[in-house]
Amino acid sequence: MRRCILILSLLLTTAMLSWGQVSEPLVVLQQDSLQQSVDTVQQLSKIQKAKERFHQRIEAKLNEPYDTTRNKGYWWRALKHGKVNFKDSTMGYPKFLMFCYHTYIWGDRAFNSYDSSYVVGTGKNWKLFLKSNNWVDSYIGHPVKDVDQIINSNLVSNIGVTLSFMAVSVGYSLGVSNLIHGENVSNKVDFSFTCARFAADAYYWENKNDINATYRIKNLDNIRHKARQSGVSRKAMGLTAYYFFNNKRYAQAAAYCFSKYQKRNAGSWLAGFSLQHYDVKLDVEKLSDDVRPYFPTQESAPRILYNDYCLLFGYGHNWVLSSKWLLNATITPYIGYRYNHFPNEHDRASNVSLNCRARLGAVYNHKQFFMAFQSYADHHRYASKNSRLINSLLEFSVLAGIRF
Repeated sequence: MRRCILILSLLLTTAMLSWGQVSEPLVVLQQDSLQQSVDTVQQLSKIQKAKERFHQRIEAKLNEPYDTTRNKGYWWRALKHGKVNFKDSTMGYPKFLMFCYHTYIWGDRAFNSYDSSYVVGTGKNWKLFLKSNNWVDSYIGHPVKDVDQIINSNLVSNIGVTLSFMAVSVGYSLGVSNLIHGENVSNKVDFSFTCARFAADAYYWENKNDINATYRIKNLDNIRHKARQSGVSRKAMGLTAYYFFNNKRYAQAAAYCFSKYQKRNAGSWLAGFSLQHYDVKLDVEKLSDDVRPYFPTQESAPRILYNDYCLLFGYGHNWVLSSKWLLNATITPYIGYRYNHFPNEHDRASNVSLNCRARLGAVYNHKQFFMAFQSYADHHRYASKNSRLINSLLEFSVLAGIRF
């Protein structure tokens, strides 16, 4: 009996000692957490006080007394104190400034007015967003008689930034491979203007990345061959403008410029024009050994160089999935005249330009922030007596930005 009592006493003593050893670090951790919370509150308090002092200084500056004599210089004194009122005819504004103001008011009413039950503004004029843009250019068909060919460039991953003010956006992106290799392999520049009634965009891109070719010679071995080739440079530039017929209810800017909110589903037919320049050439010094014998000099290398002048007609639609999600799809076929700079006397190319462009965009809005996914495809048909090619630009982008 005594042994049992002794064993129980030892067990209870050990448990109490163990409990005491475990509980002490817990108390220390709780004290550390409390101390961190206090430090965080103090830092936030300092930031808040700094903001309050900054706002107080601005208010004090704006509320300083100033000369209110209504003369030619009054508008400038009022501007420095935040008292600008363009509707007040006694402010003494210069004629040119008033002309610009009235022109802006007229343009905003004529070209940027919407049905507020379908489209509303964001309340912010500036947008800044970062973009990850990934694209390939491809060429599918038969470049010469009895040869089938599929050519795709390596995937180009660009990192870029776009700055927008109201209806105007300017962006630049640089290929990641440029940063790695230290040479100009690929880059893009784009510009866009979008308002309620019409939109216009201009672009320039070039790609000197290697191409991956798959070809089959029908009358020889009928076997598909694969090859990787450098020395082929491709570049294009263009300008496209189009008018929205349902411009009161449909906002292209909600999907691609992020300057409007689409509240209800709406679509619109659109029509316009497109001007494009395309250039593909070989650098014989960089061609592989199995191809180089066919092009001993730079003058003997083939080149595709043409301009397209087209009219386009298409349709775009916005689907409002929720208060924060928007989906857009736009397709625009276009047809026109193609001018070939290097016509082949034995295989003259067609002067008819048949092309098609498609866009898809998904946008997520959260207060002043937004994220988006965009995809784009531009297809050109190049035809001659012995050649049929579809050259395309295929791309998709992920971006995130802020309105301010």
